[in-house]
Amino acid sequence: MRVVIAGGHGQIALRLERLLAAGGHEPVGIIRRPEQAADLVAAGAEPLVLDLESASVDEVAGALRGADAAVFAAGAGPGSGVDRKDSVDRAAAVLFADGAEAAGVRRFLVVSSMGADAGHQGDEVFDAYLRAKGAADDAVRAHEGLDWTILRPGMLTNDAGTGLVRLEAHTGRGPVPRDDVAAVLAELLDTPATAGLTLELVSGTVPVSVAAKDIAGN
Repeated sequence: MRVVIAGGHGQIALRLERLLAAGGHEPVGIIRRPEQAADLVAAGAEPLVLDLESASVDEVAGALRGADAAVFAAGAGPGSGVDRKDSVDRAAAVLFADGAEAAGVRRFLVVSSMGADAGHQGDEVFDAYLRAKGAADDAVRAHEGLDWTILRPGMLTNDAGTGLVRLEAHTGRGPVPRDDVAAVLAELLDTPATAGLTLELVSGTVPVSVAAKDIAGN
């Protein structure tokens, strides 16, 4: 499976690329800075330089053409202001979805955030982030040409993954290692029956593969 990942140098994306490469898949990571390419190669991924804040739909579609799936794992990151929350966390996600649909790539995963809501109130940067992620999720859901799954992890940690999670429509707040988020994304790529679902993710007691199959069967 050829999987194109937006935000290919991010912490979750690099973990996902390693997992996909180890599983015999072909991860492609979209990056903004050429100097990040070596890290992707080390993770087993093909680097592709493309700035999603300035690219056209045609350019994004060209990057995605021939892929079996797309994953939006980009983010403006800590220290960024309100403007970049909008240009990356919202607009780039919408652009990536538009490009995927134009390229005929149906399977589409989004790394969102617990609490994401386009109508979220508040004046802090994190409030703007939750609004941007919520608006992006709404836009992705409106794409009839995508088999989308939206994943909303809880508080991300760099603890070693346990492989044990709680994956449900509503989990309540809690932490989850980035290792386990990446593992769930890899499992969701192999579980197309989760298309059309918005899922929350925290640490739990259920093995990742079982959690994905259980939620697909509900």
